[in-house]
Amino acid sequence: MRSVAFNLSSPKSTELVLLGVVWCFIFPYNSKQDQSQQCKLIPGSMTLPVLEKKGDIILGGLFSLHDMVVEPSLSFTSSPPPEQCTRFNFRTFRWMQTMIFAIEEINRDGKLLPNITLGYRIYDSCSTPHQALKAAMELVGSERSSEVEGETQSKGTCRGTIPALIGDGGSTQSLVVARFLGVFHVLVISPAVTMPSDFFQVDALVQLVMHFGWTWVGVIAGDDAYGLGGANIFADEVRKLGACVALHEVIPKNRAQTTISSIVSKIRSSGARVILVFAVEQDAAALFDEVLREGLTGIQWLASEAWSTAAILSTPKKHHHILQGSMGFAIRRAHIPGLQEFLLHLHPSSPDALGDPFLIPFWEEVFQCRLGVQAEGQEHNIEGKPPCSGAEDLGSVTNIYSDVSQLRISYNVYKAVYAIVHALKAMRSCVKGNGPFPQQACPDEDNIQPWQFLHYIQGVEYLNSFGDETKFDENGDPAAMYDLVNWQLRPDGEMELVTIGKFDETTTGGKQKLQIQEHIIEWNGNQTEIPLSVCSSICPPSTRKAIRPNFPICCHDCVVCTADAIECVRCLSEFWSNAERTACIPKQVEFLSYSSTMGITLMAISLIGSFCTCVVAFIFSCHRATPIVKANNSELSFLLLFSLTLCFLCSLTFIGRPTEWSCMLRHTAFGITFVLCISCVLGKTIVVLMAFRSTLPGINVIKWFGPAQQKAIITFCTLVQVIICAVWLVVAPPTPHQLMPRKSIILLCSEGSPVAFALVLSYIGLLACLCLVLAFLARKLPDNFNEARLIAFSMLIFCAVWIAFVPAYIKVFAILASSYGLLGCIFAPKCYIILLRPEKNTWKHLMSKSATDKF
Repeated sequence: MRSVAFNLSSPKSTELVLLGVVWCFIFPYNSKQDQSQQCKLIPGSMTLPVLEKKGDIILGGLFSLHDMVVEPSLSFTSSPPPEQCTRFNFRTFRWMQTMIFAIEEINRDGKLLPNITLGYRIYDSCSTPHQALKAAMELVGSERSSEVEGETQSKGTCRGTIPALIGDGGSTQSLVVARFLGVFHVLVISPAVTMPSDFFQVDALVQLVMHFGWTWVGVIAGDDAYGLGGANIFADEVRKLGACVALHEVIPKNRAQTTISSIVSKIRSSGARVILVFAVEQDAAALFDEVLREGLTGIQWLASEAWSTAAILSTPKKHHHILQGSMGFAIRRAHIPGLQEFLLHLHPSSPDALGDPFLIPFWEEVFQCRLGVQAEGQEHNIEGKPPCSGAEDLGSVTNIYSDVSQLRISYNVYKAVYAIVHALKAMRSCVKGNGPFPQQACPDEDNIQPWQFLHYIQGVEYLNSFGDETKFDENGDPAAMYDLVNWQLRPDGEMELVTIGKFDETTTGGKQKLQIQEHIIEWNGNQTEIPLSVCSSICPPSTRKAIRPNFPICCHDCVVCTADAIECVRCLSEFWSNAERTACIPKQVEFLSYSSTMGITLMAISLIGSFCTCVVAFIFSCHRATPIVKANNSELSFLLLFSLTLCFLCSLTFIGRPTEWSCMLRHTAFGITFVLCISCVLGKTIVVLMAFRSTLPGINVIKWFGPAQQKAIITFCTLVQVIICAVWLVVAPPTPHQLMPRKSIILLCSEGSPVAFALVLSYIGLLACLCLVLAFLARKLPDNFNEARLIAFSMLIFCAVWIAFVPAYIKVFAILASSYGLLGCIFAPKCYIILLRPEKNTWKHLMSKSATDKF
């Protein structure tokens, strides 16, 4: 036998169990080989019941149609305890019939594989690795383990070989069969590749737990690859997110009552209100039977996909009061047209039923009778069941077999058959010289290698007849989409599976993968509030957490805070604790607002100063032709009055709630307007000084300080400050800042860059000192023309004000005080002469004193 080995040792193998559906394998019929060289089946060698139908290509299936019961052994013996297949499973029987329905649908259509008929060969694994392995041996062509009546098998006889075997209905069975077939170099796949990986399901369950804030969660796992793997991953992931696992137990495969009773006792003592059961439905049923027996209530059960829609749990009313409100993720359901009619058409007398070893057990289980047994027969007396004729109607019985309202795994069986057929179609459509394999080769139809068939399976992408797309990502996984179902009890006493949300792994664009409609959820015990499942409640104010020794981090005690206590629950910085330390009170937000008394006062002072400056400007404008206005450089006087108006107004930017724009404006406006103001004063001082110095013999510098030069001095001095402020705003602009004393939050503006702020103030101080020095030098010039004494006095006031107020960060007071000082010292005496002593506002009066002093 020539093929390629493929082991299911990756996580992908365990995902197939949960969805646990079907094995499918391919038996290609090679009509080109000599019939004498083909393998022949030994008559009577089939030891397991098999349902088969001939075809050009055979699809095989292995379903857990029964549960296996192991009789307990009271002593250690050399032989294992006997096994029995019991309790017929209607749900998996529906999966098997769905596979047959899909095959017959493809045969009728004839478009996917023209002139080719599909057949099938189906076994019952009886839910055990032993039975699954036995079926695998039948399929790969192993010989009987013993000879019949001393006869040996001839060398020319062997069983049919398998190039590929796909999947199983249980993780443990899947792994056992995969390892066994790896020895025979047989490719193992599964139609469950149409289902998402269990890693996505675990991710969905973790997000569900985090969404509802459950930090103390119990985990119960089935004793198989599916349950153990999924539960371990879940426990690891929730711990990473800060939650804790209250207990982590395993349901044994023999389902011993003493062991399960111990698990129930641990659930009761753990205090966890939320328990995840990651197991197949048979294991979950054993757990809930014991929960019911011991009267454990008030638990919010979370279901893994394997039992979230299981009828053996939702149908018996005995489980309703403990499972009501349970929730879990399920494969997205779908409607398969024509399936229900096909299921109900099944009948023991139909031609297709001939040779079906599973139909009679199914029929007898449905109608609780013995098929083909007369009333007086011995079997009737032994079984205690009435006889049935086979004329009964399946449509008259309501059970999970005929219920197509929750087609989830059945739908994936349906898609799996189509995925295999699409892969076969793609292989048959390969054009030589344009194939997907090395040297653009196509697979040999007479000798298809397993790795070649795997390539085509992973490349399947199709849209079925009712618009559902099947495709796989780069990892070979289909899109992970689940329904979140909630078990709700209807008024008629029946359990209804209500879809309350969904999980979509493909969600992008910032949307949540998990979406839940919380308003339609019914919790366990008909509660309307989300159940609380925590080891310890949140510590109230005035207490601190004290970790319990030898307990998970989620468990703690709340200790009252004392003077030397550590790790107490502190109020946030925006709050302060009351005297009793039982509540956090919001701090009062404080800033210089327009509505406060101080804000109104400062605003009034600022507007009055601006108004007074405008009045002075108006007076000077009306008397601009008088000697006192002309003698004091009217252009510089008007520019100085304009800058003083801006100085008064810029103080308003310091009032109001600080914002990014107001913080930048208040500092830069203040710096530029004051430099403009002092530059004008500096210009006036230089003009006065040079005007009188130029009258000395041999000195004629006044020509260098005309109107154009005065404007240049002012422009240059102001431009330096503008550059400093621009760099300040680009590098580290002023921003809003909070000071937080104990009971209040003070909003103010930080300087952003202390260096830049210091440069702005230093530059203003430099110009002010320069004005003061020049004014001091001109103090003895003739009084009638001389502004030097007034300028010197105003600069003294200016420097004193800023030295007093700036260190205390009361800039607005400094701005108003210095502005009033300049306005009063420089312009008040002139206004006095203009308005009240007009006789002194003459050239004669001004020149007389000047002439006297000069000589």
